Amino acid sequence: MSMTLDELPAVAECSVAGCSYNDHSHCHAAAVTIAGSVGDAECATFIPLGSKGGLDKVVTHVGACQRAECIFNDHLECGAASVRIGGSTGADCLTYEVRA
Repeated sequence: MSMTLDELPAVAECSVAGCSYNDHSHCHAAAVTIAGSVGDAECATFIPLGSKGGLDKVVTHVGACQRAECIFNDHLECGAASVRIGGSTGADCLTYEVRA
């Protein structure tokens, strides 16, 4: 599998207000990594600091997905059209679905 940056899924929304990369529900990291454990796909790029980080103008993409059991995962790359990040106690990939 070979992909360009434009082909990687965009982070369509991030509702995790406590993340340093979040600005008004938009992620400003260049790319995010989805990690966690089976049943709980977490955004590993989440940083809970008071200072803001990231780039001023960016369309954030999913750079890597470590959740091999997700239906969108193909050779550790996300194949979803886009992903949503959210959660009340952390930063979870809300697009994550376990293969049946």
